[in-house]
Amino acid sequence: MRSRRLEYSETTRQALVNSAVELFTRYGYADTSLDEVAKRARVTKGALYHHFSGKRGLFEAAFAEVETKVMGRLGEIVRGPGDPWESAIAGLRAYVEVCLEPAYQRIVVHEGPVVLGWERWRQAEEGFSFGVLRSAVENLVVSGELDDLPVEITTRLLFGALSSAATVIATSPDPRKASADVTRSIDRVVEGLRRRPTPDPTDNR
Repeated sequence: MRSRRLEYSETTRQALVNSAVELFTRYGYADTSLDEVAKRARVTKGALYHHFSGKRGLFEAAFAEVETKVMGRLGEIVRGPGDPWESAIAGLRAYVEVCLEPAYQRIVVHEGPVVLGWERWRQAEEGFSFGVLRSAVENLVVSGELDDLPVEITTRLLFGALSSAATVIATSPDPRKASADVTRSIDRVVEGLRRRPTPDPTDNR
């Protein structure tokens, strides 16, 4: 049986993370105070420091919360039953839609590299989104939808393209238009990797 103290501790931590996600999304890292995070979570500042070493530690937890939810949704699409090609394309398009979500834009794309530092941010991104993308590419290779390309290299090339696409969308004056342009471009790129059926010589009649 889980103790009430443990459940209360986990509930408190989650309330702080949820509060941080909302406030970091609305005001950004620099303009969000720990006092306001604690107040919104309805806990003391001492409780906040019991769970987190400080503001940066809280941001890392908020970052992980946003990424975990997003990648969970995308993972269900990519690894779900059905045609591997359709699942992969649906997953890529869903990711582009995610890039329009305020929390993902602000915390992951805008604030992440600044607060965490470039290297730590890239490591964190690989820990979340790279695995989902790799599963999609591997499924396509195994199913014969893609040419027999090296999975790791192909995944890294697509990962770089999607990371750049997220920045393009998040920094665009017209994110919706940028999203549509990105979707069209990614569809074309991935379609170019698709294995073409071998022509039947008997058809040349």
